[in-house]
Amino acid sequence: MNNKFDALQNEDGEDESVQLSTEIQDVRQVKKEPLPPDPGEHRLQFSYAFWYCRQPRLRSYDQNLKMIGTFNTVEKFWSFYSHLVRPSELTGQIDFHLFKEGIRPMWEDEANRNGGRWVLRLRKGLASRCWENLILAILGEQFMVGEEICGAMLSVRSQEDGISVWNKTANDNATTIRIRDTLKRVLNLPPSTHMDYKMNSESLR
Repeated sequence: MNNKFDALQNEDGEDESVQLSTEIQDVRQVKKEPLPPDPGEHRLQFSYAFWYCRQPRLRSYDQNLKMIGTFNTVEKFWSFYSHLVRPSELTGQIDFHLFKEGIRPMWEDEANRNGGRWVLRLRKGLASRCWENLILAILGEQFMVGEEICGAMLSVRSQEDGISVWNKTANDNATTIRIRDTLKRVLNLPPSTHMDYKMNSESLR
């Protein structure tokens, strides 16, 4: 891979994600369709989409769910991410999602129906760094579970925040354990950190 994620840093070696907008309206102006990779761009193994959903839900979840845009290279990822508000700067109740293109961040989606998700609760102030570390780990294929990862979700709430990682096959114990252990590693969590695994089929019921 020749460490293609060196491209995730700017020329000064600094994290480009510090240049984040503070207005969610900026996100809505970004084009949704991915452009063909430019020469020299670093292609990701999968194409992804950013989504968001603002709470409370006055309509159905599906109606409140909005796609921000899709991308398939490291450089195009940063072009979207640099317009997103840092979770620590958000107020109210908002969900952010990073999912593979073609998978909607809903239990009902065909790719999610038989899967599940690891859920981690975070005290306020930790969400920005944890979310960034998580999505970089997903894009960099650090979970090493093939096509099992569907995506990730960040839930911003008033008292605490939450992060979850979704996978396709809930009854594949070896895969779910590997995802859990990798999640703890990329977020630098103590081994004793408690996380819940929730099956999407149970949530559907």
